[in-house]
Amino acid sequence: MPIDASYLAKLQDYYAKHNVIPSYATLGKLWGISAKSWVSNYVNRFKEEGYLKLAPDRRLGPGPRFFERRFARSPIRAGLPEADPDSGYEVVTIDSYLVKQPSRTSLIRVKGDSMADAGILEGDLVVVEQQHTANVGDIVVAIVDDEFTIKYLDRERGNFVLRPANKAYSVIRPKGTLEIFGVMVGLVRRVGRR
Repeated sequence: MPIDASYLAKLQDYYAKHNVIPSYATLGKLWGISAKSWVSNYVNRFKEEGYLKLAPDRRLGPGPRFFERRFARSPIRAGLPEADPDSGYEVVTIDSYLVKQPSRTSLIRVKGDSMADAGILEGDLVVVEQQHTANVGDIVVAIVDDEFTIKYLDRERGNFVLRPANKAYSVIRPKGTLEIFGVMVGLVRRVGRR
């Protein structure tokens, strides 16, 4: 029995809304299947393919492939239009794309516009890999005089400073300590209405 993409899509949408994999009875309603054996067959197929798994408490949960998303093989031009970029799709999960070490990765919401010229806007989520060292030119989340900020790491006269990406703001020259919390490795922005 092949995986029915519409069943997987309905299941992923249900999970996004309720944050739980539904019971077999609810799955039957969701998929429009009245036969319990067919629901069970689809669930088993989803488990075999890695979209679902059994948790230790025997409940169904998302498997390693559940959060895969289509990823267009061809980039889309931001300049002049071209022929349909849909030359097929691969799949990717956001975690596998942005997160190398989950235990050391944080998502931090941006407040303010001091990094706007770097494309980091208020409300964005920056993906930060926690580490205590960084290179000049890295965008870092730093603790300066007991306050967190996100800026470019730079050096002046042998001392580390934090440089904004907005001319309306001044370079931060710490009066006390400057500690690197982590380095920005990605950014997530939601656009449009939910």
